[in-house]
Amino acid sequence: MNETFPANTPQPPGSGETFPDTAPGRTPTPNTSPAAAINLHSVPDPRPRLTITRRAVQSELARRSLPDFARRCVPGFCPTPFHTAYYRTLDAFAKGLVRRLIVSVPPQHGKSLGSSVLLPAYALGIRPGLRIALASYNLRLASRFNRRIQQLIDSAPYAELFPDTRLKPLHGGTGNKKEAAAPSAAGAGNLVRTAEEFDLAGQSGGLLAVGREGSLTGNTVDLLILDDLFKDALEANSPLVRDNAWEWYNAVARTRLHNGSQELIVGTRWHEEDLPGRIAAHERVVGLTDFSQPGTLPPDCWLMLNFEAIKESPPTPADPRGKGEALWPARHSRALLDARRRLDPHLFEALYQGHPASKEGLLYGEGFATYDELPATVVKRGNYTDTADTGDDYLCSLCYAVGGDGMIYLTDALYTPEPMEATEPQAAAMLRRADVREALFESNNGGRGFARAVGRLVPEVRIAWTHQSRNKEARILSNSATVQRLARWPRGWEARWPELARDLLGYRRLYRANRRHDAPDALTGVVETELDRSRRTIRAVGFRSPER
Repeated sequence: MNETFPANTPQPPGSGETFPDTAPGRTPTPNTSPAAAINLHSVPDPRPRLTITRRAVQSELARRSLPDFARRCVPGFCPTPFHTAYYRTLDAFAKGLVRRLIVSVPPQHGKSLGSSVLLPAYALGIRPGLRIALASYNLRLASRFNRRIQQLIDSAPYAELFPDTRLKPLHGGTGNKKEAAAPSAAGAGNLVRTAEEFDLAGQSGGLLAVGREGSLTGNTVDLLILDDLFKDALEANSPLVRDNAWEWYNAVARTRLHNGSQELIVGTRWHEEDLPGRIAAHERVVGLTDFSQPGTLPPDCWLMLNFEAIKESPPTPADPRGKGEALWPARHSRALLDARRRLDPHLFEALYQGHPASKEGLLYGEGFATYDELPATVVKRGNYTDTADTGDDYLCSLCYAVGGDGMIYLTDALYTPEPMEATEPQAAAMLRRADVREALFESNNGGRGFARAVGRLVPEVRIAWTHQSRNKEARILSNSATVQRLARWPRGWEARWPELARDLLGYRRLYRANRRHDAPDALTGVVETELDRSRRTIRAVGFRSPER
């Protein structure tokens, strides 16, 4: 029997020849019979021709992976190796291979586009029955994500990829006959589409956006996304805000989940007791080092991926950068990152490296600058006093001079646990000795009475008092870099005020690890007063002129 080749099949050398069937061990020989010399190209191919275009291939790839979906639906999307790894991790989450995921990403590295816009849209495309809850530090930001997701689902590329994932048109009705035949569980006329919530037409899926501490009552959540639950360092450094966020997560968000629900926490690390930090203290968390891990972990285990802005940990398949390499050098170069690190090493370690607790653990790890003489120009001589809160606390009263260069030069200090009746004359003597003209006392815990008593002893000094209502921990931690940059101490100050130096230089970033907070609290008050006096509300003022 002779064998012929279809017209669309690649021909072997000498395509005008035909070859007989070959038995095992038999050497094939050309059939030179004239009857067998058939022109292969004259034989029609009965099989239908299958034409696959490049666009069809790209569409199929976009349905199968989040990175390709992003390339198809986001104009100009050019992923770096970091973005490819990030989106590959989110892709495993979207497909249900990871039940609980934590991702830490530095600021301005494209975190939210992937986690809070592309991921929800893609997940609803491949799993249109999902009920998604998306939360951020306030409703305004969460609603912004919601609107961008809706815009993406409404786009032509998305409709081509996932025609069954549709929204209610903005002007009412879905305008789709297929939906009339297969209405959503809520009914075609009851579809919701607002800046906070939307339902899918003809499907049971949808999305609800909420701010931190927002309500999820009555909503079953299949997929929970928490993107940046803290707005800034002031919020993250507030124990009250952190406790409220933790309580909302446990009492509200988690109560909406079921056995098959998934959780994604993505954001920038601010504090060692933020949500990822507290979860790590109570539950099992495994670091993502290889992309073979998704699908192998038990349901109650968290998978965590931390992208350092400057690579310091060992290379892994998930992040193969060498030590010292920037995460996104085209946007955030190593030189730029180094400059940011010099401004505030502790903050950089948290925000950009994903390690909220500094290696040293000290708030003022590098110490303070010192001076030998005051500058030639002094624009103000002032004082800030924080009275003792409890019997174990210290009174901290700091005298200072503001130089023409904007620096704050500490000139004298009173740091003692003695009672007010003993410290009143000491404080008055120090104010006179330092030639202070204005003194501000915190009125908390008897401070107003202390200020009046000191004012009677030094009538030439203008005495004012203020109620400090802001959280002490948040103030101290948030302003630490500014305090270190502006405050100057006289050379040898450690020997002159040893207890003050010990409590300042030994102060740890973990607030509750410190025995006392008086010294950094007062020093922070000095800097706050001179940087932004308008923020303070002066409750009362006492003043006595020298003539009286």
